[in-house]
Order: sequence, then structure tokens, then C-alpha cells
Amino acid sequence: MPIITRYYFCLINILDRCASIIPPLFLRLILALEFGTAGLEKLHGTNWFADASFPFPFNVLPPNVSWYMAMSFELAGTVALVLGLATRFFSVSLMILTFVAIYAVHWPEHWNTFGELLKGFRAVDPDGDGFGNYEIPLLLLIMFLPLVFGGAGKLSLDYCIKQRYFKNM
Repeated sequence: MPIITRYYFCLINILDRCASIIPPLFLRLILALEFGTAGLEKLHGTNWFADASFPFPFNVLPPNVSWYMAMSFELAGTVALVLGLATRFFSVSLMILTFVAIYAVHWPEHWNTFGELLKGFRAVDPDGDGFGNYEIPLLLLIMFLPLVFGGAGKLSLDYCIKQRYFKNM
């Protein structure tokens, strides 16, 4: 076997061993940073939820309750993601929160064609033209998928708990 092929497969083996450690850790940390920032902004900011239009069943709750629920899940989810604790639960919870945010804040106000809908696939809505800005929330949803389906990875409390108490399952 040529030496370059041997080194290539050696590198692949190292990357395979790191696959259940490094990617989930960095996903958890970057998502924790994003939702921690949003949670802290809510904690120290003013409640703008009264102006938002939430879908059922979230529109049944008063805006103050929705504000504190969102803030609590963002802050608790941040801590849980950093620790890798109840990662799937908090990932799904934060995904639901993100779906509601897309619906209430980021989705286009009006669109008649697929082309108009795609105008909202952007990070910001600088001129407030009503086409929305759902790119970042959509990317966050996609980033949660590996954590929901694959778990928090080996460098997490979830993994430690599973190894300690549920190894035979």
C-alpha cells in the first residue's frame, strides 16, 4: 500500500474516532451561545411580545407569560447545551421556540409566489419590506437535527449518565 494511502486512512481513522466527540460539542456550544445571548437580551430588555402575532396555542397565553417562558427555555437550554444534559429535550424545546419565532417574527408578511418567499431567506430585513428574514432561524433548526437524532456526543453529561446507569440498555 502506498504511503500516502496509509496516511490517508490513518487520518480517516482519527477523524472517525473524533466524530462522536468534537462535532456535537461544537454544535452544542455555538447553539448555546446563540440562545444564551437571546435569553440574556430578554432578561435585561423590555417585553416586545405584546406586538407579535403568535400561532395557536401560544396566542392563548398572555405576552408576559410567553416572554418569561421563552426567556426561561433559552437560559435553561443554554446551560443544558453547554453541559450536554437533557440535550434532546432542550434541542426539541428550542426548536419549537424557533418555529414560533419564525412564524411570529421572521416569516414574510405577504408572499404570493415562491420567488417572493425566497426573498425572506436572508439574515436581516434591512429595509423592512415585509419579506421577512428567516435564514438564521432556519439554520439554527437544521443545526439542532444532529443533536436530536444523534445526542450530545461523548463529551457530555448525557453520555456519562447513560454509561453509568443505562449501559446495558
